[in-house]
Amino acid sequence: MRGAKSAKWVAIAAVVALGATACGGGSGDSGNDSKAAIDPNGKFSIEVGEPQNPLQPANTMESNGSIVTRALFTGLVDYDSSGKIVYMNAQSVDSKDNKTFTVKLKPGWKFHDGTPVTAESYVKAWNWAAAPANKQTNSFWFSDIQGYADVAPEKGKPKATEMSGLKVVDDNTFTITLTSPIPYFVYKLGYEVFSPLPESFYKDPKAAGEKPVGNGPYKFVSWNHKKSIEVARFDGYQGSNKAKNGGVIFKNYTNLETAYEDLKSGNVDVLRQLAPRDLPVYKADLGDRAVDQAYSAVQTIAPAFYTKQWKGIDPKVLQGLSMAIDRNTITKTVLQNTREPATGWVAKGVLGYQPSLGTDIFTYDPAKAKKLIQEGGGVPGNKISIQFNADGGHKEWVEAVCGSITKATGVACTGDSKADFQADLQARDAQEVKSMYRSGWVLDYPFNANFLRDLFGTHSSGNQSGFSNKEVDTLIKQADAAKTQEESEKLYQELEKKLPEYMPSIPLWYYKVNAGYSEKVTGVKYAQDGDPILTGVQVKK
Repeated sequence: MRGAKSAKWVAIAAVVALGATACGGGSGDSGNDSKAAIDPNGKFSIEVGEPQNPLQPANTMESNGSIVTRALFTGLVDYDSSGKIVYMNAQSVDSKDNKTFTVKLKPGWKFHDGTPVTAESYVKAWNWAAAPANKQTNSFWFSDIQGYADVAPEKGKPKATEMSGLKVVDDNTFTITLTSPIPYFVYKLGYEVFSPLPESFYKDPKAAGEKPVGNGPYKFVSWNHKKSIEVARFDGYQGSNKAKNGGVIFKNYTNLETAYEDLKSGNVDVLRQLAPRDLPVYKADLGDRAVDQAYSAVQTIAPAFYTKQWKGIDPKVLQGLSMAIDRNTITKTVLQNTREPATGWVAKGVLGYQPSLGTDIFTYDPAKAKKLIQEGGGVPGNKISIQFNADGGHKEWVEAVCGSITKATGVACTGDSKADFQADLQARDAQEVKSMYRSGWVLDYPFNANFLRDLFGTHSSGNQSGFSNKEVDTLIKQADAAKTQEESEKLYQELEKKLPEYMPSIPLWYYKVNAGYSEKVTGVKYAQDGDPILTGVQVKK
């Protein structure tokens, strides 16, 4: 999550996000009811939480907003389950030098208001999102583009209103010139921050965030805050992922336990995740409608490095806390084998994932944990807290992690509960985290840079902890300057192997989708980002 989602912050004990296309990554549908009569105009409901921000593509960095935004907007590219680029609104994205890219659009695409999607629709949207005055949470995603520093300087007033690296060639063609070459840049274009916007958006951007007009497979119907968001199939959609249903109702839940009870009673059709309480019984309850599938996300806990407690901390202290966490036992008991202990910062299923970093800091070892904490000067105050959102099914494992740390090291540890994901994110954005926070991250694009650069670069928008390290920033630049995607991937792998020396966060486990769906729907599949593929869901008559 989200989240990236930069990216998508993960709301629930296991997540949401992409929306998607040909994305696969497994199925939660046995296909046994393939002969059931289908209502092509039937709508179905899905469990979500309240989005943190208005539904503007560049203002969504968490999973509750992202799943809706992805339904309403379609960008240039997407990816399939193997990580291969799938062209969506783009007909082609070509480059000879990894620095200048020529984008050709598929003609005939329209926004939900009937106006055409053109090259200007992209260029103008990106320039608007990059401008600091518009306060888009993901504006830093445009920082690779030439001229971004003039539009959004680190200090002083902007020198320009448009990035010099964006040029409209004709109605269906534009060029992107980067400040320096990035061999994996086309992958980044799949993130919803790079969506187009219609001309009507600029008349009142705030109102457009409440009633968005997109170019995706669904069009906006209504948003009843903290209750539901409704979208309907857009029959004029030109993409390959046309909806096989009449629309989606995103139902707001404040806890996963209630959502599961509603699923069993037929009051909601699709869940994204279950609370730990229901993990032992859901397969017996749901049978073929139970989903158990890996996806590309990782759960971590991150220190708030801007606090007095963690500012200038010796990484040995965080290494020790990591070794005080009994991941194997917690994933087997509290999480009912629905997670896999993490051995690094990059999630499984992502290009550049490596099963081992050649370190023992992820291994439970109370004696060594104590020794490392002592050598690092101890935990300031000898106590920590872990902030989490109460609506996401996290309480049980946070308590288990705290119990493990305290038992192994004597460091007092408590959970710091926020009412919902929105409140949790607001506390992070305002730098009000007291000690540490739960930090789940799901892929925005299937390349290891997304879990490293987009979280730990000093100025990256996904960096909410205040982590900053000159060597890490230098290694990021070197990886981005590689001549080929393969070389960049390897350099990011080398960077990940060095992260134990800096400990920007403490990885806990890799996510899995543990969810289910009602008897009313079929064709339910989950993408690599853990989200149900909304367009493929079919509603029975």
